[in-house]
Amino acid sequence: MAWRNIWRNRRRSLITIASIFFAVFFALFMRSMQLGSYGHMIKQTIEKYSGYLQIQNPEYFDEPSLDNSMEYSAALIEKLNNTEGVKIAVPRIESFALASTGHQSKGIMVSGIDPEKEKLASNPEFMLVNYRLSPEIVKTIIAETDLAEKQQDFLKLFENSVYHNIDRLALDIALKPEQFEPYKEIFEKHTKVDASYLTEKDDGVLVSNRLSKFLRVDVGDTIILIGSGYQGASAAGLFPVRGIVKVPSPDLDNKLVFMTLGKAQEFLDMADRITAIAMNLQNTKEMFEIQERLSQSLNADAYVVKNWEEMNPVLKQQIEGDDKSGQMFVGILYFIIFFGIIGTVMMMIAERKREFGVLVAIGMRKRKLALVVLIEMFFMGLVGTVSGMIAVIPLIITLYINPITMTGEIAKMYEDMGFEAVMPTAPIDHYFTWQGLIVLLMVILACYIPLKRIRKMKVMNALRA
Repeated sequence: MAWRNIWRNRRRSLITIASIFFAVFFALFMRSMQLGSYGHMIKQTIEKYSGYLQIQNPEYFDEPSLDNSMEYSAALIEKLNNTEGVKIAVPRIESFALASTGHQSKGIMVSGIDPEKEKLASNPEFMLVNYRLSPEIVKTIIAETDLAEKQQDFLKLFENSVYHNIDRLALDIALKPEQFEPYKEIFEKHTKVDASYLTEKDDGVLVSNRLSKFLRVDVGDTIILIGSGYQGASAAGLFPVRGIVKVPSPDLDNKLVFMTLGKAQEFLDMADRITAIAMNLQNTKEMFEIQERLSQSLNADAYVVKNWEEMNPVLKQQIEGDDKSGQMFVGILYFIIFFGIIGTVMMMIAERKREFGVLVAIGMRKRKLALVVLIEMFFMGLVGTVSGMIAVIPLIITLYINPITMTGEIAKMYEDMGFEAVMPTAPIDHYFTWQGLIVLLMVILACYIPLKRIRKMKVMNALRA
């Protein structure tokens, strides 16, 4: 009976279902965008450098000194790479030194890496700066091309930016690939940087972008590194700059220098020693489980397994704080939706007042009438919720595979804060079901006032309506 009642007045029912549909649609989309941004932030900061898990000397975390390093074991690396759930495990050396070029000096972080293995972890090769804009280059390009005023303005906006590939440069100045093609050769000529990635036995270094600007070094220049090695050994050397890398984290981009693992061991007098083994995972949700398994399988006296939340509590707090504000924003949306649903339900009850009066007059109990109306709303809520969930799935999947890419001033703002100018959605997960259930629960709660009116309804007044 409740199902048949819904379709007696299709326009009224469709209005109610539509309000629930849009509530579910926008709630799911907003939550997916929020969780997607958090996931992307973690991927940029954690997966692209520190790793989700690290194996260290038990004393290293509290006192990150080279004296608390550990012996390099190829067998241990192989064991970790063969561990279920571990995507890649790479050896690293991290230390601090003073970098100087004669013009400027600054305390920096030295990161010794295996160039080939690291491609599967932080992948510094992908961060390599291959194209650069400068005020002089921008003036030259504008003089040699017939770019529209809009593109010229964007060029000036990004006149101090660097890029791994030229397609991103074209995107920043709002040119589609076919529009950029006539100008590609001129851009290649003036913006190309002759950088190279590290080879296995390379004696050079890669310098982070912001650090290179501070030290005023470029590809082909030489920097001086002075520090303290293992067990107080003196560490000093000259290192040619092979390339500049744009590190996603602003903090690291201000102080990071990559060199090969072998060269770092030689520089710091750390023969066959490393400070940590960084690991990325196939499924990040299994992080704590994998951490527990590794902790049980390794010698606790020689190794300790740390997760990224322990190593980077500041980022964890930032994400948790932002997540709370995001939940508050969604809560405000729910509040608005809730009263919208109440208004729709009350409108439906008001329109059917005479109908309800007749039903009660011919002997139908008010309690049973209220139950029928509740079931009607449940059905409409279910239809609206399910249809909203189905409708938003293609949008979420599309934006997860092809995230929204910012251009122009918004992209510049993102890059100045050290974030990649993209907005991905989160893959469909448990949040998806919860949002739908919350809206369905709001539909049921919204029936309280209308059902109360039915119980207090006076039959004679209702019949005169």
